[in-house]
Amino acid sequence: MEDKIVLQDNAEIINRKLGLLLDTGCLLMECSADTTRIMRTLKRTIVYLGLRDENLHLCVNYDILMVNYNDDIHSFTKFKHCKRHIIDMAVISELSHLSWDSIEQNMPLDVYDEKLTELGKKRNRYTPWQVAIGSGFACGGFCIQFGCDWTAFFYASLAAILGFRLKMYMGSKGMNVYAGIGISAFVSTMLAWLLTFISVGPYADYFPTFMHTATPWHPFLACALYIVPGVPLINFVSDALDGHIQTGIIRALNTLLMVGAMSFGIACAIKICGISNFVTTLSMIPHHNYFEFAVAAAISAMGFSMIYNTPKRLLPAIAVGGIIAVCFRNFVNLGPSNHNIGLDQGLIIGSLAGSTLVSLIITRAQHWFHTPQQCLSIPSVIPMVPGVLMYRALFAFIEMSGVVGEVTVAMNNLIKASLVIFGIALGVTLPHIFVRGLLDSKQKKRLFNALAERDRHMLEQRA
Repeated sequence: MEDKIVLQDNAEIINRKLGLLLDTGCLLMECSADTTRIMRTLKRTIVYLGLRDENLHLCVNYDILMVNYNDDIHSFTKFKHCKRHIIDMAVISELSHLSWDSIEQNMPLDVYDEKLTELGKKRNRYTPWQVAIGSGFACGGFCIQFGCDWTAFFYASLAAILGFRLKMYMGSKGMNVYAGIGISAFVSTMLAWLLTFISVGPYADYFPTFMHTATPWHPFLACALYIVPGVPLINFVSDALDGHIQTGIIRALNTLLMVGAMSFGIACAIKICGISNFVTTLSMIPHHNYFEFAVAAAISAMGFSMIYNTPKRLLPAIAVGGIIAVCFRNFVNLGPSNHNIGLDQGLIIGSLAGSTLVSLIITRAQHWFHTPQQCLSIPSVIPMVPGVLMYRALFAFIEMSGVVGEVTVAMNNLIKASLVIFGIALGVTLPHIFVRGLLDSKQKKRLFNALAERDRHMLEQRA
């Protein structure tokens, strides 16, 4: 009888520990951590929970996590479904800290459970309007990168602010994610079109000169780029390179659906406006000085960081990362062939170089700021994501009418966008892969010391 009671108590404890493990993994997946980051944090959590790694089998997928814990006699299996997928860099960072604190402080299960529940609820670190304004100025920063003047920067920002706020409102009312993306892209594009009347057309004379812009069509290129799924794109490549193919493919398909919804909304707006030439002929080659590039990059990086719920303490570092990535990308990309200063190596090589440089710096900086590499590197390189090329490619396919060369234009944009995305993700991932061995050895040493310190405290308490 006593053996049965002991077994029942052990079973209850094991089931609770497995539940906490799944809660931790699901929260990371829901906040868009890459799979390697999830597995690394879960391994520390397994050590904290005192589960034998050789008896535990863990499967991490995009929508569901599964764990099995067994010995020669008993077997415990639990599943947990990921309810929604957002982007929250603060939760990813805080969960990493919690996994270390739980070991170093020998945290009781009740305390760990309470802290985990608080992290699951603590989602909004900025007000809705702060996020909308940040996203709007981020799109304005993109517009500067495409060659617009600073007056057009504000027009692109205004259209993006209102469109993104509408997207947030529709999301809060439970609207389908892809429908919300399409509608918000449509509204932002229509607003950008209405703002062109200030500078061109019969109504321009009614507005003061300082409100006129020499680049009235450039806001069309950037007003909906708050939708560009840069984090899933980078996570897709990172997962694929690390061998998590299934999760990576699901992230890629989700990205394609988001870009498709955005393209559909923009295409509908363009049809109503009767304007389509900017999609294929409007130049994206900028001719600003590098100081303006730096300002625009910092604005974009911090704006997207607000969308991603990045801790406020990291915003200055991310702004510097964005400046390094974009300015070095432009220096490698631009050159004499387009009347700029640089090496003239093209967008693909430039994007790879910019993301690699900033990632190399962040592999060291992550220890200064005590945060995972992903929380610094991804917001820093987001201003380089080729959102315009992506929806130009899809729009070209949508608008096909049988004219010779249409497929060539569409495929050119699609292939170039894909290679740029791959270059960015490769630049972010490879430096971390190369130094992972060194980082892992340091983390193993820290983990060993933490466990030794915990055991010492436990022995002192028993004595």
